[in-house]
Amino acid sequence: MNLLAIETSTELCSAALLRGDELFVEEAHAPNQHAEHLAPMVRRLLARAGLAPAGMDAFAFGQGPGSFTGLRIACGLAQGLAFGAGRPVVPVPSLVALAEQANASRVVVGLDARMGETYLAAYSRMGGDWEAAIAPGLFARGALPPLPGRDWVATGSGFDGFDWLRGAYAKQVSHRIEGDLPRAGAVARVAARRLARGEAVPPESAAPLYLRDKVALTTRERQAAP
Repeated sequence: MNLLAIETSTELCSAALLRGDELFVEEAHAPNQHAEHLAPMVRRLLARAGLAPAGMDAFAFGQGPGSFTGLRIACGLAQGLAFGAGRPVVPVPSLVALAEQANASRVVVGLDARMGETYLAAYSRMGGDWEAAIAPGLFARGALPPLPGRDWVATGSGFDGFDWLRGAYAKQVSHRIEGDLPRAGAVARVAARRLARGEAVPPESAAPLYLRDKVALTTRERQAAP
C-alpha cells in the first residue's frame, strides 16, 4: 500500500509517505508557515520514495481539531492531490493521531484550544483501531466529561498547559507524555488501516473537524475572564 499523509493542525508541519512497510517523514516546526513548507515536503517525500501522486492508493490528512488555517491547508492539499490522481481521501482526527503515538492501549488526549478551553477525547485500542470512550469535543474548566476507569495515558498540549485539566483526571491517569503534537506518520498508520477497511471518502466529501466556530475572544470576554 502507498499512502501520503499530511498533518498541520498545530504549529508542527509534517508529511509522511507510507510505501508498503516503509515510512518516509518530513517535519518542521513552522508556526503560521505551513503553506510555505508543505508542498516542498510532499515533493521531497515523493522523490525519496521514487513515486508519483498517481502511484498513491489514497491521501490522508489530520482533520483536526486545531488551527483553522492549518486544517484548511491540509484538507485542501489532500483533496487537490486526490482529485489529480483519481484517488480517495482518508480523514483522520488529529486527536486519534496523538493517541496512536502514545504506544498505549488507553489514551486521553487534550489539545490547547486557546481561550482557556481544550479539545479533548479519550480512546481505547480495540482490535485494529481506536474506540472513543469520550468523543472529541471542546471543553472548558469545570465542564469536563467523566473519564471511566483508571490507568489512562494522557498526552497533548492541553495536559501540558492546563493544571486544571491535569488535576481533573489525576486519579484516572497513570502516566503522562509531555510535549507531543499530532504527526503525519501516525495519521498515515491509522489511515492505512481505515483504507483497508474501506473507510476512505471521495475527495469532495473530505472536510476538517473544527469543533468550534470562533478563533478569539472579544475584548469584553477577555476582560471578564478570571
